[in-house]
Amino acid sequence: MDELKGRWSLVTGASSGLGVDFARELAARGSNLVLVARREERLQAVAAELRQRHRVEAEALAADLAAPGAPQQLFDRLQQSGRQVDVLVNNAGLGLYGPFLEIPWQREAGMLQLDVVALVHLTRLFVPGMLQRGFGRVLQVSSVGAFQPTPLYASYSAAKAFVLSYGKALDFELRGTGVSCTVVAPGIAATEFLQVSGQTPTLYQRLMLMTSAEVARVGVRALLRGRGSVVPGLANKLGAFSMRFMPRRLAAAVAWLTMR
Repeated sequence: MDELKGRWSLVTGASSGLGVDFARELAARGSNLVLVARREERLQAVAAELRQRHRVEAEALAADLAAPGAPQQLFDRLQQSGRQVDVLVNNAGLGLYGPFLEIPWQREAGMLQLDVVALVHLTRLFVPGMLQRGFGRVLQVSSVGAFQPTPLYASYSAAKAFVLSYGKALDFELRGTGVSCTVVAPGIAATEFLQVSGQTPTLYQRLMLMTSAEVARVGVRALLRGRGSVVPGLANKLGAFSMRFMPRRLAAAVAWLTMR
């Protein structure tokens, strides 16, 4: 509980859903917070809640991380303010639902910029400082969709597969440095994800639904323990594990059935 007291954590996508609950979990452990998302009004409300409830410092910075150059601008701003980020939670992301060829390219490119490029860029910017100080924790938010090809979420699941592979590889490279990288791969959670993606919840999704707070607790616990990856929820764990023994075409067919 004392490991994070007085340290600064940066949480992206912190205006709703998982981002808010990641911030709450970290604040409950005494960490100060930098909250980043596009919706400044919501960010300010979350920051005020954390300051009042947990007596920590909380700063809201509105930014669209999908915009070119946004990660560098955020990093420069924090450098100028003297904030040393010891915990980075790369939570910002979105999915797009539907046949690949029917999704406008501009939306697809924006999703990949946020889910992949901004995540890697932020990691590249903040990890060197952690290494210099000999302490750091990075949490990359992936998805159970990372474990199988997912028709109707083709690019999203592929992006999350990248995040999973990248995070695991980076964690191995960082061994023995005092800095670790954890990947959390949740299933469907009670957030705005489906609303933003454009999908009506399926029966499978309604049955597998976890609360955002549950996912955040599992993710932060794994982060602080320096685990390489974690899949919240027993059913999600079993599903992800079973994909190892399934031909990819069959796995894609199963995903197609559960996403329709």
